Order: sequence, then C-alpha cells, then structure tokens
Amino acid sequence: MFDIGMPEMVVIFIVALLAVGPKKLPELAKALGKGLGELKKSLQDVKDTVQEEFKESTSEIQDTVKDIKKQIEKESEVVKDVQKQIQREAEDTGKSVSKSVEDINHHVNK
Repeated sequence: MFDIGMPEMVVIFIVALLAVGPKKLPELAKALGKGLGELKKSLQDVKDTVQEEFKESTSEIQDTVKDIKKQIEKESEVVKDVQKQIQREAEDTGKSVSKSVEDINHHVNK
C-alpha cells in the first residue's frame, strides 16, 4: 500500500518513541493497527459494492441489447414478409397485364 522501507520505519519508530514515550507507544501501535484494519475493511466493502453495481449495470445493458436484437429480428421478418407479398402482387399484376394484352390482341386480330 505504502512504499515504506526499513530505514523509513526506523525513523518513524524513533520519532514516535520520542513523541509519545515508551509506555504509550504499544497502545498507539495497537490503535494504529486497528485503524488501518478498519480502513482496509471499509475500502474492501466499497470495492465490493462498486463491483456489484457494475455487474448489475452490465447485466441490465445486456438484457436491453438482447431485447433490441429480438425486436430488430421480428421487424426484419415483417419486412421480408411484406417484400414477398409485394413480389407476389407484382407477379400477379404482370400476369393480369399480359392476359389483358393477349385478350386485346386477340380481339383486335379478329
């Protein structure tokens, strides 16, 4: 977590020993250890909460994307059906026009 080497630890220990005194130093170290432990636990809780929220958010996004994909596929099928219907109507119209032209030619040639 911190980049503290052995020389820095010795200096910190000597300063703490001079500032607090040898009788209070163990109590101070114990309190500092507890405080760091609580800080570490709190940071882990925050990390876990952020990860859980991220998972929920990505899950919701994935569900939304799947729903949109399904909707697009349905609409694509509708478009294909309309295209087939238009093609059949065009063929039927073409056949009707050809039949009408044949009938007209037949009547004209008589």
